Amino acid sequence: MGSPRSEFLRVVTERGFVHQCTDTDGLDQKLIAGAQVCYIGFDCTADSLHVGSLLPIMLLRWWQKTGNKPIVLMGGGTTRIGDPSGKDEARRMLSDADINANMAGIQSVFGKYLTFGSGATDAEMVNNADWLDKLNYIDFLRDYGRHFTVNRMLTFDSVKMRLEREQPLTFLEFNYMILQGFDFLELWRRQRCILQMGGSDQWGNIVNGVELSRRVDQAEVYGLTSPLLTTSSGAKMGKSAQGAVWLNQEKLSNWDFWQYWRNTEDGDVGRFLRLFTEMPLDEIARLEALQGAEINEAKKILAGEVTRLARGDAAAAEAAETAKKTFEQGALGDTLPTVLIPAAELTAGIPAFQLFVRAGLVASNGEARRLIQQGGAKVNDEAVKDAMAPLGTASFKDGAIKLTAGKKRHALVKAE
Repeated sequence: MGSPRSEFLRVVTERGFVHQCTDTDGLDQKLIAGAQVCYIGFDCTADSLHVGSLLPIMLLRWWQKTGNKPIVLMGGGTTRIGDPSGKDEARRMLSDADINANMAGIQSVFGKYLTFGSGATDAEMVNNADWLDKLNYIDFLRDYGRHFTVNRMLTFDSVKMRLEREQPLTFLEFNYMILQGFDFLELWRRQRCILQMGGSDQWGNIVNGVELSRRVDQAEVYGLTSPLLTTSSGAKMGKSAQGAVWLNQEKLSNWDFWQYWRNTEDGDVGRFLRLFTEMPLDEIARLEALQGAEINEAKKILAGEVTRLARGDAAAAEAAETAKKTFEQGALGDTLPTVLIPAAELTAGIPAFQLFVRAGLVASNGEARRLIQQGGAKVNDEAVKDAMAPLGTASFKDGAIKLTAGKKRHALVKAE
């Protein structure tokens, strides 16, 4: 097809969100005809989503901004089974209490990106446990199981990958794609939902839902997937050296969140600005063309815009001010990660390599020693020469010791 006529498809195509669509022309026609309903599902396997989930969240945001109604489907039911997509082994089984606690943590994220309410295009959050918990197994198999062939299910990547690697795939997990397909049919019936979106690893599950809805209800429904994101160097989105980059503020400080985006690889700046901000495309084109040290300004803008959406204006301004103090003025930023150590220990002094480990800047004593040997460790912006040099209250500057690992990772040590 040519350029999409509907605003939603035009925007997400231009900004790089689209990987596959079951019928782009058909979906385009539906969107031209008027406001439509779509959904994306999120399983409740942790009490926060991480930045790997930002792309589908932004898809829902653009869906609403272009005049349509988004549904956030919480997988209170399917989380009990676990999606085998992209996994080498079965997920840990969670209790109902765990699932409910995780759901509460995840829900807080969406209010930053979507407008919820009772209006025609207001977002809505639903839980698939509302219908999955009530299913009668025999009736379900008879009415819906006959529409799925094992032959077809074995062709999906999520199943093939596990079998090729000779990793066990339980019958419980094999059922997951049938239940996800049923979710789509149920949302069509309840809300006239015409579109399911998700990452490209969900293609098989989404196609199942499209086919089931058409066979059972003759529904005109569609599926759209976005590319699975990796950085230019091949790293998976959502992870840093310190662990998962969580969206919830109580799981990761505003500073660390901002820093993750500030440390984006040069080759990813334009792509991430298109996907994770709402900046105009011509301004993004100008920023991604910057060379040398100037590209760092584009990274600061990226960090600021993403942090503003995820954490609010105040958090973005606070992180930017901390960065300015820390990097440009050599002062101690008030919101740098802080480690409290008993005053008695600091009075006696702690070997430099041990302090870097305790501050969480390195994972082991050996790594700390190597960092110091290679000149990558600094105390109060001065290179550490001796791994055994005692650090304590005598090293305090403005009531703290500033530790730096490499160029970009910092921590403050204070006495408690």
